[in-house]
This record gives sequence, C-alpha cells and structure tokens, in this order.
Amino acid sequence: MKASILIIFLFLSTLFLDLNAQTSCVDLIEYVKSKSYGSTYYSYSSDAISQVTFYEVTDDNYNTFYYAVVRFTSSYTDYIYQVGSNTKTSYSMYYNDSAGKAFWTYIEPYSDVLDCGPDFD
Repeated sequence: MKASILIIFLFLSTLFLDLNAQTSCVDLIEYVKSKSYGSTYYSYSSDAISQVTFYEVTDDNYNTFYYAVVRFTSSYTDYIYQVGSNTKTSYSMYYNDSAGKAFWTYIEPYSDVLDCGPDFD
C-alpha cells in the first residue's frame, strides 16, 4: 500500500514539474514578445518549420539577450531558444534553401540553454 502511494506521489510530482516547466517557457515567450519587436522568417514550403521569429531583449544593466521563437509545422506550437548574437543572420541566409536544416544547424544547438524546445529523442 505504501509503495503504491509512493509511486502515485512520484508520478504526480513529475507531472507537476513538467507542467511548471512548460508554464515557465510560455511565460518567457510572452515576456520576450512584450519587450521587443521580432523579425519573422516564414517557411511556407517547409515540412518542418512554419516560422522563426528572432528577438533582442536588453535588460536594465544593458545586457542584450537573443531569442528565437520557433513554430514547427507539425504542431504549430511555439518554442523558445536563447541563441547567440549572430544566429539571426546565419539562419536568414540559409532558411530559404531548407528551414529545417537551418534550424538544426543554427538554432537547435542552443536547445539546452533554456530547455524549452521539444524533445527530439
């Protein structure tokens, strides 16, 4: 009986942590969108990426942070990545050839920074 309760508790705790992490990512997307105008790159013919919007946000100490909000074609869900300062330029040069390949090359390597992207494993 105690083991069953422990298993249920662990399951619910894990579920709560996942929901909390998702909420934090959604909140971050809303915050970034509220602080900056984005530059959006649409990929109408891509099977992988619908659009990517890049944002620059400067804090009170004049530190600038760079973000990419990616919408995948399969889910139409937005995911946020904190990226490097040159990511927008690199992505914009290659997304017309293949938005998916440009995503994997220039944005996905930053997936561990915020851990707000989908799990591709």
